[in-house]
Amino acid sequence: MKRREFIRFVGGAAFSWPLAVRAQQSVLPVVGFLNSTSPHSHPPSVAAFRDGLNLLGYVEGQNVTIEYRWAEGNHDPLPAMAADLVQRKVTMIAAITTPAALAAKAATTTIPIVFETADDPITLGLVASLSRPGGNLTGITLLNSERVVNRLGLLHDLIPSAKIVGLLVNPKDPGTEAQSKGLQESAHAIGLQVQILNATNENEIDAAFADLVQLRANALIVGTGEPFDSRAEQLTTMAARYRVPAMYQLRRYATAGGLISYGASLTDPYYLAGVYSGRILKGAKPADLPVQESKKMDLIINLTAAKMLGLTVPPVLLAIADEVIE
Repeated sequence: MKRREFIRFVGGAAFSWPLAVRAQQSVLPVVGFLNSTSPHSHPPSVAAFRDGLNLLGYVEGQNVTIEYRWAEGNHDPLPAMAADLVQRKVTMIAAITTPAALAAKAATTTIPIVFETADDPITLGLVASLSRPGGNLTGITLLNSERVVNRLGLLHDLIPSAKIVGLLVNPKDPGTEAQSKGLQESAHAIGLQVQILNATNENEIDAAFADLVQLRANALIVGTGEPFDSRAEQLTTMAARYRVPAMYQLRRYATAGGLISYGASLTDPYYLAGVYSGRILKGAKPADLPVQESKKMDLIINLTAAKMLGLTVPPVLLAIADEVIE
């Protein structure tokens, strides 16, 4: 090859390589990751989602792109975020939390959606049935409306003398009605009175604790979802200040000084959602993937908090606890 021809060949190849790389990147599948919480509140969970994708051979930045959208605990931007992902023509959407799932469902009837919800997806209207979802959605459920009843039972075992229990909920959360109804029915069966307390932001959380004292409540159950999931320190601090025994759903509350937590593992549902996302990227249809229930539950008891509240934890609870903090 002559020198001039060689230079033209090398120059042409060098010019075409970036174009080839960009073309390769442009054809990578794109997962729109829509979450109503903050990226700082669930780092291990997001890593678990990526692990689920990895199981199916998808590695972020190599053969799949993930577009993250975080609502930072505010549900209002979610519809616009979902619409933006649809406009960008993402391959699929992973909608994590109930508000995110509802926003994604409202935004598209064609793009596949894998949801993760703490509530009953049939009642929410996300799917027609668990075994045959139908449509463009499937996902993972924690059925937290049922778990809140279990939390009441555990709290009653810990404080059998309690007569009035407060339930702190966000009235704007789609799962609140089911949680409240299930808890009140169970409380009535064992002779307990439930007082519903509402909070949608940090200031209302503080006000709710003041109301709790006025109601002479003996204990408190903190509901699921935002703004509570990202306010563990505030909630446990207020419970200690007002000397209110409180039951939470996530381990982080107990490690932050809370008395007791019982709820689903944070990482397991994210991992399962990642696996389902990988299966859809490989060609599976949401309608053919049954909704899975994440059944891994953790019971954490903080003995230091119990001592500060003057409580003696029954041996039976200590025996079944997954972790005891001393």
